[in-house]
Amino acid sequence: MSAHPTEINMHQKSRTLEISFDTGETFNLPAEYLRVHSPSAEVQGHAPGQGKLQVGKEDVNIENITPVGSYGVQLHFDDNHNTGIYSWDTLYDLGKNQDRYWQEYLQRLEEAGHKRRDPSEII
Repeated sequence: MSAHPTEINMHQKSRTLEISFDTGETFNLPAEYLRVHSPSAEVQGHAPGQGKLQVGKEDVNIENITPVGSYGVQLHFDDNHNTGIYSWDTLYDLGKNQDRYWQEYLQRLEEAGHKRRDPSEII
């Protein structure tokens, strides 16, 4: 059984997508997190192992959310990225595994020699 959203809210100031599911769970997903984990081919690649590490996305925000059928949404980021459909399953997975996926992303950044900027210091 797949989880389905009951409510979706974009909080522009905090750059956070809040999504509640019919499981009773609510996740607060930062725009940066969603952007660097975009399901698009640009980010994930066309085959396993072809994904591209996203860097410099600390200050990205979501400008618009477009429903896609009854199974997901398309997020329009202010860095002009708007490809990739975030299915309900994808958003639920990103919420359930947020801590692990975020730590893995930070580790990949470090291994690639990139330092993440502190978003509170971005003007």
